[in-house]
Amino acid sequence: MTRQTAELAHHRGRARLLILVALTTGLCCGSTALADAPAHSPPGAAATATDGSASNDTSGGSTSTSSASPIYIPDVSRWLPNATSRESLSSSLQILVLMTVLTILPSILLMMTCFVRMIVVLVLLRQALGTHTVPPSQVIVGLAFFMTLLVMAPTWERVNRVAVQPYLNNQAGQMDALTAAGGVMREFMFNQIEAAGNEQDVYMLYEYAARRSVAPDETISRADVPMTALIPAFMLSELKVAFVIGFRIYLPFLVIDMVIATVLVAMGMMMLPPVLISLPFKLLLFVLADGWHLVAGSLMSSVV
Repeated sequence: MTRQTAELAHHRGRARLLILVALTTGLCCGSTALADAPAHSPPGAAATATDGSASNDTSGGSTSTSSASPIYIPDVSRWLPNATSRESLSSSLQILVLMTVLTILPSILLMMTCFVRMIVVLVLLRQALGTHTVPPSQVIVGLAFFMTLLVMAPTWERVNRVAVQPYLNNQAGQMDALTAAGGVMREFMFNQIEAAGNEQDVYMLYEYAARRSVAPDETISRADVPMTALIPAFMLSELKVAFVIGFRIYLPFLVIDMVIATVLVAMGMMMLPPVLISLPFKLLLFVLADGWHLVAGSLMSSVV
């Protein structure tokens, strides 16, 4: 078979498929129209409808297709201002920025708060206990979220006082409010980084942001560090702190696993999984030591 013959066969197949789709659509629309007709109609009307449907079928089903209900598409132009002037264009851009901020709000919560520290430590605690699905992930995320709200409350109160309320009272513009809120969040992130001793991450990311190397004896100020370098440095610092706290929590449970495994090997029970025996002892130790209280208190006190 030549290439021209193959292309001709391909076009014929497509034509048959389009004809089949058109016939199927016409039949479906015709049956929908008949189903929507009144149940108690006079015989003459039924005969007229039958003749009309037959004529519609002979004409290609165009009338049946046109009688179908159209798809409703909402008109959003009534809600959005027309961008015909400078003021209306500014309003449209404000709505676009607001929708974008609402979309990335969960990412802002992850990047600029201590939520990463909370969730990582709680997940490591669950793994150390050996209960892979208890507590459930929803419980861990909820606990980390509300602990973050509690710890971040003073910072958010400052944001509300210096940025949100002046903007709502028409005492500051949008950019002034954003700058004030960003200053409060920058201070919080810098405090956490300096308390953890992870300033080297700030210098490393500052070199990439400024596209220059920093001398060993050079000191950069907080104002010199842009947000694009501060936020990833803060997240790296939070991950380091979370892993340190998680290691300290993991260590006693690791000792229990090793002791149980040594005892089972000494008793010749090598086929018995050590995790099956150590799990009750780890739960007993965690409950007797009031582990949830200690872990939650350590996490909240680690945030300065």
